[in-house]
Parts: sequence; structure tokens; C-alpha cells
Amino acid sequence: MTYILYNPIAAGGKGETFANEAKASTGGNAELLNLIDFDVKSFIKGLDTDDKVILCGGDGTLNIFANDTYGVDFPCSVYLYKSGTGNDFLRDVEDKIKNNMVLINDYVKNLPVVEVNGETRRFVNGIGFGIDGMVCEVADRMIAKGKKNVNYALLSIRLLIHGYKCPDAKVTVDGEVYNFRKVWLASGMNGRYYGGGMMVTPSQQRLSDKLNCCVFYGSGKLKTLLVFPKLFKGEHIKHHKNVKMLEGNEITVEFTIPTALQIDGETVLGVTSYTIRK
Repeated sequence: MTYILYNPIAAGGKGETFANEAKASTGGNAELLNLIDFDVKSFIKGLDTDDKVILCGGDGTLNIFANDTYGVDFPCSVYLYKSGTGNDFLRDVEDKIKNNMVLINDYVKNLPVVEVNGETRRFVNGIGFGIDGMVCEVADRMIAKGKKNVNYALLSIRLLIHGYKCPDAKVTVDGEVYNFRKVWLASGMNGRYYGGGMMVTPSQQRLSDKLNCCVFYGSGKLKTLLVFPKLFKGEHIKHHKNVKMLEGNEITVEFTIPTALQIDGETVLGVTSYTIRK
């Protein structure tokens, strides 16, 4: 049996539309299941090897699914159907997409953890700490007020010019300490992308046992405005005076002032530090 698990609020509320699209691609021989208030862990455990699961949603939906089912041995193939808005996970595995979906069994095993504000959870793509976290914070407020189609790139530039205050940061990678002044972002990554196409860590490999941290620091507003757009192509790493790439198994970032943080797009407020490990 083929089961389509969908998040109705994904893709700006078009989750069910994409679920029906996925069902049509199977020839109509599939059962639709709404993920809201759904015990997905028990459901997965009850499946057989002949079953097939298609997950409909974006990076947020994949994050929830991965956390809810972590530690479960999938008895069957589980696919992600392209139906989100940012689709940063799918950008990383683009060469493996067939019929608008990709097998995710291997990608949701051995996920890294993030510890923040006394809580621990798994993440799929990355942790944004700095101006990227503040962008998510402000965007959440705009969406709550009814704003649709928030332009995250323009919002980033607006906050860069006025609104974001640069903290100093201490970054510890496998015991080695690095100190940075005037930090714009300090992102810990399991994949290459977040934010709907920002290639923050171009060399990161999802199935590696290492994590990457990108620290953008020490530049004034004008220099930052010039370099920031290059994040979308991964060309920011050429600016060695202001961008430091770090790699390790355990990475801790500490800011001197509380700052918003995002985990696979979900905002956490008032954060002074986070730790990621794989």
C-alpha cells in the first residue's frame, strides 16, 4: 500500500493540493493521511516491507517527521515529494530526484543534534544564528499579521542596514576556541543550504560525520551589503578576511548578546549559545 503523509499548512496552505498531486502520480492508488495530530512513529512501526510512504511538505515538515520518527528502523521506502517553498534539502540532493521525489531513508538516519536553551532536537539542514535568525523572527511577525510572500532577501538587507546589532562570538570546534568581533552570522550546517537557496557551506556533505560552521564577521555595513548576496552562490567564502569556515564533530557558538536563532526555519528567541554535534 502507498501512503501519502501531508502537512496541510505547508507551502502556504497548499499541502493538500500537493498531496493530491502526489496521489495522481501514483495512479490514484494511495491513501492520504493528514500529519496534524497524527502518531507518525506508531504508524511507521506498523508498516510492512511492501508498503511505500510519500511525505508531502517542505523543510519544516521534513524536520518534524525526522524528529518524530528518529530511532525507528523504517521497514519500507520513504520518499519526500517536492512540495515546499524553500526546498533547501532538495537542493542538496537534486541529482537524486526522480518523478518529483527523492528517497530519504538514508538522509534521516544519524542526524545531528542541536542543544539550545536547555532543549535538544535533531535538525536536517542547518542552524541560523545572527541576522538570519532575526530575519526569521521578523518574518514570523509579518506572517502573523497576515503578510504573504515575505521576501527574505530584501528583509535581510533591510535589517542589515538598520535593526541588527552585531555581537561578538566565541566558537569552539572540537575543543579549539576561535574568537570573532562584530559577527553578522554564525551558522552551523548539516547541508549546504538554508533560507530558500543560500549556499552557506558549499563544501558540507550530508552523509559526512562532520558539521560545518560559517562565521561572517568583522565587516562594516557597506562591505556586508556587497558580500551578503554572494551567499546564494556560495561565493562568500572567497572573502577570507570576513568569512571563516570551520569543520568538526561538535561545534558551540556563544554570542555576547541574546539573538534570535532558527532551526530548519523555526525561530527560537533570546538565544546566547547553541551546540551542534554529529
